[in-house]
Amino acid sequence: MSALVWLKRDLRWRDHAPLATAALHEQALALYIVEPEWLASPGFDPQHLAFALACLAELRATLAARGLPLLVRVGPAVDVLAQLRREYPYRHLLSHEETGEGWSYARDRAVAAWCRAQGVLWTESPQTGVVRRLRDRKGWAARWHARMDAPEVAMPEGFAGARVDTPDGPTLASLGLPPARPLPAAGERAALDLLDGFLAGRGRVYRRALSSPLSAAEGCSRLSPHLAFGTVSMRHVHQATEATIANTPDRTLAHALRGFAGRLRWHCHFMQKLEDEPAIEHRNFARVCDGLREDAFDRERFEAWCEGRTGFPMVDACMRSLRATGWLNFRMRAMLVSFAAYHLWLHWREPGLFLARQFLDYEPGIHWSQMQMQSGTTGINTLRIYSPTKQAMDHDPEGVFIRRWVPEFGTPAYPRPIVDERAALRLARERLYALRATPEARAEADAVQQRHGSRKAGLPPSGARAPRTRRRAEAEASPLQQELFR
Repeated sequence: MSALVWLKRDLRWRDHAPLATAALHEQALALYIVEPEWLASPGFDPQHLAFALACLAELRATLAARGLPLLVRVGPAVDVLAQLRREYPYRHLLSHEETGEGWSYARDRAVAAWCRAQGVLWTESPQTGVVRRLRDRKGWAARWHARMDAPEVAMPEGFAGARVDTPDGPTLASLGLPPARPLPAAGERAALDLLDGFLAGRGRVYRRALSSPLSAAEGCSRLSPHLAFGTVSMRHVHQATEATIANTPDRTLAHALRGFAGRLRWHCHFMQKLEDEPAIEHRNFARVCDGLREDAFDRERFEAWCEGRTGFPMVDACMRSLRATGWLNFRMRAMLVSFAAYHLWLHWREPGLFLARQFLDYEPGIHWSQMQMQSGTTGINTLRIYSPTKQAMDHDPEGVFIRRWVPEFGTPAYPRPIVDERAALRLARERLYALRATPEARAEADAVQQRHGSRKAGLPPSGARAPRTRRRAEAEASPLQQELFR
């Protein structure tokens, strides 16, 4: 039987189940599709495609050296798959599962229907801790560990590759797209180099470096674009991190990496929310929040926030930095969303789309879950309102970051604050706390917690195992416990 590997957000060679399976077939071919639906989606930016194409260039050479051709074609997925089947009569379609935006969910349903009609067997393999068709969150964390602790997929020596022409793929220019902003190094080799350097010592300052925009760029792993595009597997990052924690004599490094390991777990926890409820890309988690901000959207405030001219220097510096580099540390991302949601009283959807275009590491599952969490519309999370002034005092006390990105700060050219912070926050709190006090909100919060809330699962902390008696007790813990991992 001949096989076709459909690459999506898995642009790597190592730990790749569909590629490994393809080697068992009589003939195989790999394909990446540049889909018009993606290019037209409101969260797309040319930097996303530029990064993907750079990753594909490396992967194409890696696969070619093992005898597997990689095609890059443009068009709707079903059309491309159908056209290719006329040229190369594959009977088995292999891919990884994807938790993405609504357009990709609809695309996958169309591909599944086409495969059934054509007699093509489509096998999808999991590649993160996200579980398909999950009934509830009980035991989810244990499943995450079982999947991440399993051995990496053994990769074959070579393939019986199909005999096809592999012309050069598209470029941004050939697709009529503008040039992308400057990008970091792309591809699997870059991802592994980043991981190795982080685990070898750069991550030693992780815990104290991650909150400040001055230190986070160097102190964080910077693997997020690579996890988003799959140039390295979550399992490989997890296992390499745990091995370093277990074996390093540097306890400061081990302590820092335990914090990093915890965030790997939260990565999939947030993605699971979108997998379980795709509608949260468009509507509030808690429906009692419907109408809270939608009719109050202020376009002028929104544009000032997008352009980094709100008159709040830490907000403006972070936004300008993000727009220039495509990356920002987590705390400052949260501050930007908090400012839009509470200070400016903007509904999260438009700011979320704007930020999706700015983030090179845009991961829909994490992004939309966080947009709602930081906007107070999940109904279950504590309201997290970030003061830009306090963030500047705590994480840029000398004003170095602000002066770098807002050079006109302190001069007449810099705008006055776009809102009265104290009055804006008082009004935001009054509205949200009043809503949360209603019986309807409390009842809905219970339902949201049951479906999406985190839970303990009797799991060991990174780099150690809990005593047997404690593990058993925690495995029996209430499903309503709030913490996913210790």
